[in-house]
Amino acid sequence: MNASTTDMNERDIISSRRKFLKNIAYGSLLMGAGIGVANARVKHIASHTVLTLHSSSHKTRVHDMLHQHVSSYRPSSHLNNYNIFDRNSPSHKVLAFHNTHTGDQLKLTYFEQGRYIKDALHEINHLFRDYHDGSVHPIDPALLDQLYDLKHTLEVRKPFHIVSGYRSPATNADLRKHSDGVAKNSLHMQGRAIDIRIEGLDTRRIRNAAMAMQRGGVGYYAKSDFVHLDTGSVRTWTG
Repeated sequence: MNASTTDMNERDIISSRRKFLKNIAYGSLLMGAGIGVANARVKHIASHTVLTLHSSSHKTRVHDMLHQHVSSYRPSSHLNNYNIFDRNSPSHKVLAFHNTHTGDQLKLTYFEQGRYIKDALHEINHLFRDYHDGSVHPIDPALLDQLYDLKHTLEVRKPFHIVSGYRSPATNADLRKHSDGVAKNSLHMQGRAIDIRIEGLDTRRIRNAAMAMQRGGVGYYAKSDFVHLDTGSVRTWTG
């Protein structure tokens, strides 16, 4: 193989890697994979590149580019436990809420271009606050995704009416004194549960759609007219 052919092959490899990095930037290759899997895939390609290229300068340049893009895909510290990539995610996700106790209303984009939006999550945390004592707690983004999928399953655009969002341990303990339907270790205390209803929609329909999704716990409270959703194990009950 002559020098000209070698240079062309190396240019093709560099071009191919650049296309790969561009796809990473738009999330098309990493959707549905966790950060660890993404890093492993990039490391594999980096290793393969180093073995394939003969020029040490090319090795260094490609390695530096890969390292730069891998570093950019580490999520913010408060989202380290969440997989920010989703194979079936749209480019952005919008939710609307109405807090039945405080009257607060909110409609916003909380997820965009493969990432949760920090400021939007803070607004949601405040809206979901314990209205008894005003305490605020981070809400599990997986719960928000559950609600987003539910609204599309139901094909509705109306806001979710929040009957109960976050509960402080003190509030949960107090509610248990007056109701057998309040769990001692309720996921409401972890920001992983919500009780909802949707104006003009039968709560049985909400319950059925949520159950069909098989995404977590679904409780149906006919007398109080609300549906409980959480990000715990898949299970159902009536209260």
